[in-house]
Amino acid sequence: MSPGETMETFGQLLHGTARAWRQKLDERLKPMGLSQAKWRTLMHLSLAGDALTQAEIAARLGVEEPTVVTLLHRLERENWITRTNSALDRRCKMVLLGRRAERVITEINLSANTLRYELLADIPNSDLQKCMKVLARIRDRAEKSDRSRPRGGKAVARRLAAHNGHRRRGDSIPRKGAIRRGSK
Repeated sequence: MSPGETMETFGQLLHGTARAWRQKLDERLKPMGLSQAKWRTLMHLSLAGDALTQAEIAARLGVEEPTVVTLLHRLERENWITRTNSALDRRCKMVLLGRRAERVITEINLSANTLRYELLADIPNSDLQKCMKVLARIRDRAEKSDRSRPRGGKAVARRLAAHNGHRRRGDSIPRKGAIRRGSK
């Protein structure tokens, strides 16, 4: 296999593996009334340990904020989450796990751990460690290249999410012209 074919196959394999893993977990969580979009959102909230803004959730899920707003409406209606206005900026919504979600987070983690052990069984630890090093290098390069790009819409979303949805001056929405100038 040529180096070009190897790289192309690696990318396809990486994407396909991640998709297959998520689909397997999705199958196991569906009886709990959780779609992939729902359980991924709940897990990000659980891992954060504190409230997240809608912008932060969108950035963590890798989707646009309008997409996550629709999902959050549904999760709130089904009592998976609660949303409140930020004490610092009433335009900013803070999202917390609801009581219903708190009860199933343990079950989600148990299902995820069981699946992880099943999928990684019989793979030597040394192979997993080597794979993790390679994946970490790829991720670091991808994140570094994202930071070095000219600031635009996605960079602004990441900056907002990194600051809990608040800009230094307390504005959650960039001032007119701030995006073009790249100011914070």
